[in-house]
Amino acid sequence: MTVAASPRRELFREIKQSASAPDIAAAAALLEIGDRLGVLEEISTGGKFTASRLASIGELPESGVSRYLEALEAAGIIERVDTDGDFFRTVPDYDVIRHQAGYVSWTMNANRPFVEHAREFLIDPESARAAYVRDGRQVAVSSQWMGSLAFYPAAFEAITEARPTRVADLGSGTCRLLIELLDMLPGTTGLGLDLDQGACDAAKDAAAHAGMSDRLTVLQRSIQSLATDPGPLLDADVIHAGFVFHDMLPDEEHIADAVLANCHTALRPGGLMAITEAIPYVRTERERRFSSIVTYYHREFMTRKLLSVAEWEHKLSGAGFRQVETVELGFPTGRLFLARK
Repeated sequence: MTVAASPRRELFREIKQSASAPDIAAAAALLEIGDRLGVLEEISTGGKFTASRLASIGELPESGVSRYLEALEAAGIIERVDTDGDFFRTVPDYDVIRHQAGYVSWTMNANRPFVEHAREFLIDPESARAAYVRDGRQVAVSSQWMGSLAFYPAAFEAITEARPTRVADLGSGTCRLLIELLDMLPGTTGLGLDLDQGACDAAKDAAAHAGMSDRLTVLQRSIQSLATDPGPLLDADVIHAGFVFHDMLPDEEHIADAVLANCHTALRPGGLMAITEAIPYVRTERERRFSSIVTYYHREFMTRKLLSVAEWEHKLSGAGFRQVETVELGFPTGRLFLARK
């Protein structure tokens, strides 16, 4: 006689078989540890590495690095190049693992002050915002992990198709997008602009590691400053802005409009403006859960206004751009807006 499994047991069986939540959570923790140790950038290059090499880069004890690599190997994040050797490399699906881990890292850790102090934010928002601030570098790194497969590819494709000689990235973070673009386009130069010092320092290190310090300029300044001084953007063929314009909304919307207008002026004729942004509360099955936390974080804790697709298209047209196109991204709630001068 066959006895039907209970709904609870069936649910447990499905969770046990997929094990996606435990896998992603563990990978996020292990990768964040590597980032804090200062060795993850070297691990992520795709080349071979040893505990000795990583210990030298991170100025760490080799024995401790060896134990960390043992954990990564046991987790299936890295593998030995040969069974008897000391060399390791990342597994073939490492990019997917890091991308998935990025969602946990951004949602739970980069935004940790919001989660831990939710009560204070609801009771006295102004005081809470002054007291509890996110780690800008962690926001940039976790966003990079998420974006590697979810929003960078669409922007990367659009920019490479434009074949620019000069690209500017507003809110560039650690400059991963620009470094990959310059690697693909040998004759191109880039400008990365970001306000966070930690992210800018990491970007300069990454550019040096990639041998691109002479082609990539990292500028620490606010996006708002471009409203009065768009000089760094002059003669760009492409300007990309990744999740930065909403930081000016709603309180500085007039400044955001001025920045958009100056981007239009600074671009060469026929130039491309590419804006990657989140739109509020998307209720499709694929996007609704992540969209809800993104929207809630921005509205409740950051007092930011996310614009709808129609609002973005109207704003770009108002700044003088033409042929505005909206691209749905793999990143839930994300959209890429493309507009020509």
